[in-house]
Amino acid sequence: MRRVEPGPGQESVWDYPRPPRAEAVRRRAIVTHGGTVVADTDDVVRVLETSHPPTWYLPRTAFTEGVLRPAQRRTVCEWKGTARYVDIVVPGVEPLRDVGWWYPEDAVYPVLADRVALYPAPFDEITLDGERVEPQPGGFYGGWITADVVGPFKGSPGTWGW
Repeated sequence: MRRVEPGPGQESVWDYPRPPRAEAVRRRAIVTHGGTVVADTDDVVRVLETSHPPTWYLPRTAFTEGVLRPAQRRTVCEWKGTARYVDIVVPGVEPLRDVGWWYPEDAVYPVLADRVALYPAPFDEITLDGERVEPQPGGFYGGWITADVVGPFKGSPGTWGW
């Protein structure tokens, strides 16, 4: 693994902390599924963790009413606790299952309260300040890759032990 040196206006994920840091920022996120905008907000929180592109959390109120549906899946994060998952349901379109998660009882990162993170790959499109987001490799993590972050990123084959 060789760290990519960040250019002007970029951050290296290798400069992010461990344990992660959560910070509120003003960037506009628009999420589209089935040709429908399901979330649009400039009130986002990014979680920064060594070797990962940022994971973005959107307020539950930014989602179109009725598109967030509770799912059965639960996972545990060593830093944030037990995550509950959601499906995205748009009438007339195949639902996206277990595509987002939230931490209902997060005391470590209170700024994440009532916020949902999303895996970007299944959506028609997610943009951040107008730039199309690329998913973090591997499908396990939910980082959003944009031009302002450089890696290498955890998630690709052979990176599990990083």
